[in-house]
Amino acid sequence: MNKGIVYLVGAGPGDPKLITVRGLECLKRSDVVVYDRLASPRLLRHVKEGARKIYVGKLPDRHTMKQEEINQLLVDLALEGHTVTRLKGGDPTIFGRVGEEAELLQDNGITFEIVPGITSAIAVPAYAGIPVTHRDLASSLSIITGHESPDKLDRSIHWDKVTNATGTLIFLMGVAKIGYIAEQLIRHGKPAHTPVALIRWGTRVEQETIVGTLESIERIVKEANFLPPAVIVVGEVVLQREKLKWYEQKPLFGVRVLVTRARAQASDLADRIEELGGEPCELPVIETREPKDEAVVASIRTALAEAEQYDWIMFTSVNGVDYFFNWLARFDVDIRRFHTARIAAVGPKTAEALRKRGLGVVQLPAKFQAEGMLEQLDLELKAGEKVLLPRGDLAREILPRELAERGLLPVELNVYETVLADDQDEQALDWIRNREIHAITFTSSSTVINLLELLKRKGIEDPAGHLAGIAIASIGPLTTQTAVEAGLTVTIEPEEATIDALVEALVQHQVTIRTNVKHSRTII
Repeated sequence: MNKGIVYLVGAGPGDPKLITVRGLECLKRSDVVVYDRLASPRLLRHVKEGARKIYVGKLPDRHTMKQEEINQLLVDLALEGHTVTRLKGGDPTIFGRVGEEAELLQDNGITFEIVPGITSAIAVPAYAGIPVTHRDLASSLSIITGHESPDKLDRSIHWDKVTNATGTLIFLMGVAKIGYIAEQLIRHGKPAHTPVALIRWGTRVEQETIVGTLESIERIVKEANFLPPAVIVVGEVVLQREKLKWYEQKPLFGVRVLVTRARAQASDLADRIEELGGEPCELPVIETREPKDEAVVASIRTALAEAEQYDWIMFTSVNGVDYFFNWLARFDVDIRRFHTARIAAVGPKTAEALRKRGLGVVQLPAKFQAEGMLEQLDLELKAGEKVLLPRGDLAREILPRELAERGLLPVELNVYETVLADDQDEQALDWIRNREIHAITFTSSSTVINLLELLKRKGIEDPAGHLAGIAIASIGPLTTQTAVEAGLTVTIEPEEATIDALVEALVQHQVTIRTNVKHSRTII
């Protein structure tokens, strides 16, 4: 068997979008990903289907796998012929022990590549509003390890030289030794009032920053019970934070939002949340697919063969549009055969999906649901007209029923079916189990039903009770009704049933919470 190749990739400081283009390429082509605690678990969704994921992360009080074992693991995987990505937090060459891993690979004749990453030493302070250099404050910096016992620190760090060697000092992994570090810096010439900042879990939703001086920082860390991992910044640049803390000013900063939409549709919502400073946690609980029942497929073929007979085609979702055109292609039916039909759509996204295919809609209803469509088109609908309804198997019955009561001839076409998704993100499930989710978005009744069913299957006996206290964001009244009937308390519902309106409502909810917290602190 031919030997494989190992990519030693820096994953960046935590925000998954801070990985390099080259790093992402390596991740996507790998057969095996070996990752640690500081690499964002959201990066793992980029691996190809069937790739192995091996966690070798280390915690302050225990190691999942010793470094020597990790080194050998990489060799063994490559000797088996695999393409391997070793995903390491930050940059692999800065206290990442990449030299040891690369050396053993070289000794075994295995091809490897070191892919640099954005180091937490500069990225984490930047996300806290602290530039590590500044024209007027610091023109140089030092990056120093703090993850050693005091005697080892004294052997590895020349305090008399390091203390005043550069304008900014960055200590990585030194929270537990902050008192000793501050003491040595003061002893060797740093003024006791020198500003110090500690940033925990920088670039992530859990980011937390505390600021003090060399003489006060140990006390502040203890009072705040400030735990690792954190980056320590020492120097006058820390004073820039109050002016420049851009990340923490974003409206959804600190909010982890569960996105339950189907994976193919989740990206738009997730991107909006991320742009606003939140962390989208994607847990697609629904999956759409073509029906496999032969009778259903036959009914689709028959309905499309009668294209010239329809007076209307009414689409109620983007999925309905997409699958309808898939079936047209499958049965080689030219869309121009529907030239006698007028086209109606529920909601702007559905209309946009049609426009992208060169089709315009009659009018958009003011209410983006079936009732709104009927209200908007009521004067244009005539008894005896034949209406094609391409939709999913779980679609509401109100539209065909109301059309029939008006004397029209509705033809229901189940062009797709909705099922509970199989491929679940264990990290997302852990966040739910540990109640580390701050908000949940539901964009349809099926997302509500399927999330609760999934949680039951995962051992949570009372899913609705477990989710109590978490902000529930529903896209509209129909989804809200399903959520309430299931025992959930809906706290967020936009005026319009659109993704944009849902995100805006989520933002307003956070603004209200922060305003109330600020007000209560003022009263106290």
